[in-house]
Amino acid sequence: MAILSNNMTTTESRRLLSLDFMRGFIMVLLALESTGLYEHLDEATHGTFVNGLIQQLFHHPWNGLRFWDLIQPGFMFMAGTAMAYSLTKQQQYGVTWWTSFKKILRRCAWLFFFGVLDYAVRPKGLSFELWDVLTQLSFTLLVAFLVFRLPAMQQVAICLLLLILTEILYRFTSIPGFDQPFTDQHNFGNYMDLMLMNKINKGGWVAINCLPTAVHTIAGSLVGKLLLNEQKNKIRSMLVWAAVVLFAGYVLDVAGINPIIKRIATTSFTLASLGWCLVSLAFCYWWIDVRDHKKHLLFFLVLGMNLLFIYLFFEIVGARWFNGYVAAITNGLMFKAGIPILPAAILTSLCIFTLEWRLCYFLYKRKIFLKV
Repeated sequence: MAILSNNMTTTESRRLLSLDFMRGFIMVLLALESTGLYEHLDEATHGTFVNGLIQQLFHHPWNGLRFWDLIQPGFMFMAGTAMAYSLTKQQQYGVTWWTSFKKILRRCAWLFFFGVLDYAVRPKGLSFELWDVLTQLSFTLLVAFLVFRLPAMQQVAICLLLLILTEILYRFTSIPGFDQPFTDQHNFGNYMDLMLMNKINKGGWVAINCLPTAVHTIAGSLVGKLLLNEQKNKIRSMLVWAAVVLFAGYVLDVAGINPIIKRIATTSFTLASLGWCLVSLAFCYWWIDVRDHKKHLLFFLVLGMNLLFIYLFFEIVGARWFNGYVAAITNGLMFKAGIPILPAAILTSLCIFTLEWRLCYFLYKRKIFLKV
C-alpha cells in the first residue's frame, strides 16, 4: 500500500479524464447512499410519481434491472480500464511481466483485506464475509491481469467460458436444497456461501458473483487497450459491442432463458450491465476527451482520484462513528430551530457528504492519494 504525496513525482501520460469523471460520479453516488440520503428521499416522496425515480437508487428486489444495479459493474469495469492504462505504461517503461504480476498480486491482497475488514466488525463480534465489492474486485482484477496479454478475441472467448461455467454450476450441480438456479436462498451461490462462510446472505447476495463479474473487468481492460491505440472509430466499436451484449442480455431475460438478477450476477445481468457500462464510457469519452468538455469536472475528480480512501472512510469510519457524530450535532441544532424531522434528516445527509467531499478536497490539493 502506498500514499502518493506532493513529495513524489508521477508520470501521467495520456490520462483519461472521462474515466476519472466516471469513477468520481460513482463515488459521489455511493457516498450519498452511505449518508442515508436515499432512504430519506424515499420516505419523503412515498406515494408520489417522484418515488418511482427514487426507486432507481435502490437495488431491484430480484428479477429486473435498476440504475443502482449498474454501480458495482461500473466499478469493476472501470477498474479494468484503469489497469490497462497502468500495465501499458509499465510495459513502455520495460517493467517485466513478473514484476507487474507481483504488484497486482499485492494490490489484490490489500483489496481482499480491506473488503473483509469492511464486514469484519459487527456489534456481536468479528465476522468473516466475502460479499464486499473489494473482495470481489480482488479476484476479477487478478483474472483480468492473467489474460491481459492475450489477443482480444481470446479474451472474449474466456469471458464466454466464465459465463458458461457459471451456468453449469447453477443449473447442473443438483445439490439438495440448493438445486433451484434462480431462486433466492436455494441456489448454488447460496450453497457456496454456506461452505465458505457458514452463512447465507439474507439479501440474496453471493460471493461467487466474482466469477461472472470478472467479465466486467476483462471487458474494461479490453476497452482501455482500445482507447490507448491509434485506430479510428473507437467509439463506434464500443457502441457496436454495447448493442450486441445489451441485445443478448435482454433477450435471454425476456425469453425466460436466463432472468436478469443482479444479486447472483446471472449471465443476462452480466451482459446487460456490461452493455450499459460500454454506452456510459463511450458517451463520457466522446463528451470529455474527444469534444474537450473538461470544465466543471473538479467536483467528481476529487473523489474519483481518491476512491479507495473515500470508500473505506464512509464504509468503515462513516458508518461506525462519523455519520452518527455529525447527525447528533446537526439534528440537535435543527431541532432547536424547529425544522421537521424528515427535512432535518435530508439536510444532515447532505452535511455529512459535504464534509466527506471537503476531506477529499483537502487531500486532492496536497496530492495525497491512497493507492494499493
